[in-house]
Amino acid sequence: MASEQEILSGLAEIINEETGLPTDDVQPQKSFTDDLDIDSLSMMTIVVNAEEKFGVRIPDDDVKDLKTVGDAVSYIAKQSA
Repeated sequence: MASEQEILSGLAEIINEETGLPTDDVQPQKSFTDDLDIDSLSMMTIVVNAEEKFGVRIPDDDVKDLKTVGDAVSYIAKQSA
């Protein structure tokens, strides 16, 4: 089971690969759309990569509730527990 810090780091790497954003910019309080400027297509790619990396399933219906990086980290932590 990954810690929230490990999940945050892994998510930052995935977001960096998809968008080119520096991993340091990926902080728990940041909004995917407002702060990180991630569109829905990139978000779906990030979700698929996160599912593979962390061995979790994130249904499309749940993705819309993941507004911030912290939301995603908490969700993945809960799913992988």
